[in-house]
Amino acid sequence: MKTWLGRLMWGCVAGLIAAPVHAQQNSPASQPASVQNRRLTDSINDDLPRWIRLSGEYRVRVEGVSGAGFRSNISDGYLLNRVRINAGFSPLRWLRVQLQAQDAQALWRGPKPDGPPHEDTFDLRQAFLEFGASETNRFSLRLGRQELAFGEQRLVGHLGWTNTARSFDGVRATYRRPNLRLDVFASSVVNPKDGEFNKRIDGNNFHGVYATLSGLVPRASVEPYVFWREAGSTPSEAGVPGKLDFATYGFRWAGKLPARFDYGVEIAGQTGSLGSDDVRAWAGHWLVGYSFDTTAAPRVIAEYNYASGDADPADGRRGAFDQLYPTGHDKYGLADQVGWRNIHAVRAGVELKPAEKLTVVGAYHSWWLADVHDGLYNAGSGLIARVADGSAGRHVGHEADIQAVYAVTGEIQLSGGYARIFPGAFLRNATPGETHQFSYVMINYLF
Repeated sequence: MKTWLGRLMWGCVAGLIAAPVHAQQNSPASQPASVQNRRLTDSINDDLPRWIRLSGEYRVRVEGVSGAGFRSNISDGYLLNRVRINAGFSPLRWLRVQLQAQDAQALWRGPKPDGPPHEDTFDLRQAFLEFGASETNRFSLRLGRQELAFGEQRLVGHLGWTNTARSFDGVRATYRRPNLRLDVFASSVVNPKDGEFNKRIDGNNFHGVYATLSGLVPRASVEPYVFWREAGSTPSEAGVPGKLDFATYGFRWAGKLPARFDYGVEIAGQTGSLGSDDVRAWAGHWLVGYSFDTTAAPRVIAEYNYASGDADPADGRRGAFDQLYPTGHDKYGLADQVGWRNIHAVRAGVELKPAEKLTVVGAYHSWWLADVHDGLYNAGSGLIARVADGSAGRHVGHEADIQAVYAVTGEIQLSGGYARIFPGAFLRNATPGETHQFSYVMINYLF
């Protein structure tokens, strides 16, 4: 069924592309720049009622990995292909229906068959009904399948970097006043399965309150929050299935200082239970930046991140921080081999704009385990390695990375990057210790 729908979706894409191309072929050769820069769907939208809008996105990314799992002679190169079709219906000023279909495919990637987060043949990624406009009205209510993203997305994000991305089934209420935005939501994350219609898992619930206060501190945003996560039949440290039930509470504070300095802080704690186990964990993020008033507008940053680990896998106390549902890409290194869990992470970086449409970012990272008895976890919270007796050491390693983004037009963006990880004592002792390399080239096209 999904295969047939996927073919239909690609047929619609071809039709969207062909329509404006045909129109251009039958129009005068000399056109104003505003006409030449129109999106492909604009000619279709011109013929539709104003309360119906169509748009889309096509993204293709080539990735190369060597030293996967920090093992020698393990490398891969593949292409990730994603198309999204959006349809919006606004029959009334206070009412909107938004649909988003997505098809995500991976080519040349082994072994096959693949699946999320790389492949998910045509599915419904978003489908919600919104009363009021969440970005402008004082009050709005959104019901259905939707994205959730807060702050820098260290804890809750849409995971747009991955091919399949993330969405939630739920309800979200937003209240807005000058210098205040308050979001309250009840949801369940959508579990993508290639070949099946994506659905949530019963009992896997995620709720929260997130406030954004822009007038509390001059030139800054203060964002307190509380998230609540629960899930059934999760193994405790003793291996007995139990209910996961814990809260994450904290705040984000980011702003600008005099003399071209800027800063960012986020601190979160977690308390609750998993069956008979107690959950007690915390994490923090601290950043300071400085922007130079000179050619290429360089900005230098220094950053430190911490997340607690679990000292004993059998003591009935879970001390490892759970990073929930983040957009974890490039938060602690471009290669995404480190996440916000059982880690000390430092970063020094520089951002440059050598041309109006070009941004270049370079960074150096170094990592240590917060607790040597716990393991190293990647950006998606997957365990890479653990030596429970702590004998493997604490220093994970270093990473050097660089990436560039070039805005070809308002609709086309070209980007690429390279990262190299140099293993430290822990990786050399807990894994084969091979150097890990990651590179990519990506084109994103809005139509």
